[in-house]
Amino acid sequence: MKEKMIEQTETFVKDKLKDDSSGHDWYHIYRVKKLALNIAEKEGADSFVCVMAALLHDIADEKIAGTEEEGLREVRNWLESIFVEEPYIKHILSIISSMSFKGGSGVEMESIEGKVVQDADRLDAIGAIGIGRTFAYSGAKGQLMYDPEIPVRETMTKEQYRNQKSTAINHFYEKLLKLKHGMNTPYAKKLANDRHAFLENFLEQFFEEWEGRK
Repeated sequence: MKEKMIEQTETFVKDKLKDDSSGHDWYHIYRVKKLALNIAEKEGADSFVCVMAALLHDIADEKIAGTEEEGLREVRNWLESIFVEEPYIKHILSIISSMSFKGGSGVEMESIEGKVVQDADRLDAIGAIGIGRTFAYSGAKGQLMYDPEIPVRETMTKEQYRNQKSTAINHFYEKLLKLKHGMNTPYAKKLANDRHAFLENFLEQFFEEWEGRK
């Protein structure tokens, strides 16, 4: 029964996100699901909750849904339509509503399943994939690759994070380089180390090329 629910949810999410070009497409969901399963196995978390929350987490994101409330309502309606039991629904919604970075102001996850899914989502935001997604998102939002005259924001509200002018490179300093220190589980922390180092090496090369030194 749970396998059927997962299959139905994969089809639902794939159809919803198939045309996204901001880095929140179906293949982002696919990778987060795979990472969540991998981490859940290592950390002893409930794989069904982890997979369902991973699959549905961007359906409720305001970048996709318009508002978080509308997105969470759509997730609940979907889960009810495939007859997921209410305790599972509450757990999945709790994870989804708490996992976003939101300018660094997200709340701490309470359950191991929440920690696993949040780690999986954050891992997909760093490393080689994270770099690609950053430039895809900036292009989709009409932001520049880099502008030395636009300062990195040290602190920001959720609204500033979403709407204030920034650049792809600034996003490394405003979010990506902070994610390694926000990992919850021991296994995700190990995976984050290599991905974080890749970000640092990329930035070093980027600025060498930006200044025409290489």
